[in-house]
Amino acid sequence: MASEYLFPPQPQATLAVVGEDRLFPVARIFCVGRNYVEHAKEMGNEVDREAPFYFLKPTIGMAHSGAAVPYAPGTRDLHHEMELVVAIGEPAFRIGTEAAQSVVYGYACGLDMTRRDLQQEGKDKRRPWDFGKAFENGAVLGPITPAGSVPSLDGRRIVLKVNGEIRQDAHLDDLVWKIDELISHLSRYYHLMPGDLIFTGTPAGVGPVVAGDVLEGTIDGLEPVKLTIGPAE
Repeated sequence: MASEYLFPPQPQATLAVVGEDRLFPVARIFCVGRNYVEHAKEMGNEVDREAPFYFLKPTIGMAHSGAAVPYAPGTRDLHHEMELVVAIGEPAFRIGTEAAQSVVYGYACGLDMTRRDLQQEGKDKRRPWDFGKAFENGAVLGPITPAGSVPSLDGRRIVLKVNGEIRQDAHLDDLVWKIDELISHLSRYYHLMPGDLIFTGTPAGVGPVVAGDVLEGTIDGLEPVKLTIGPAE
């Protein structure tokens, strides 16, 4: 029987779940910009206190924790950005902050890899950030820990090490826009669905990586995210 496709479709993007044999199918990847005050400052910006803003990454660009990936093409300034990732497990549209936690399936550690020079070029020319943010292996994710195993995120430390040396070190309490606020705000503009991921922003200390670097990002109580940078192709 002939296939209905002209060529094989890309496989469904998935993530492992701690304590679960089944996989979490990924739908969309939303990312929040400038959600830590000190990171905004180090980039020469201020936090927008009126509303959060977002960009998206393609699921085809996902990499899993433990991967070794080539240095990203087209850039000479590839940066790490360590983040808490929220996994959505229930539909949500125009949901209030008081109910937002009910649609959270779990949490993961993530790396929002960034072609900083291309992002800056986009900013300078008042163009979208896609070249700087949306590329193969630009979203690196660890396994999801179900929310039921994480009674509270208060006081949890978020850290990124490169070759064993700390580069980023902060607490989730420093998030400007909290998780329930992000979910509620996003749901005004999108019908959030099971499988959606939200990268919640990165703390200060972002910086360049080079071929041979080994990255490890941790958040207290969650599975770490690890990545090795290989040579450019």
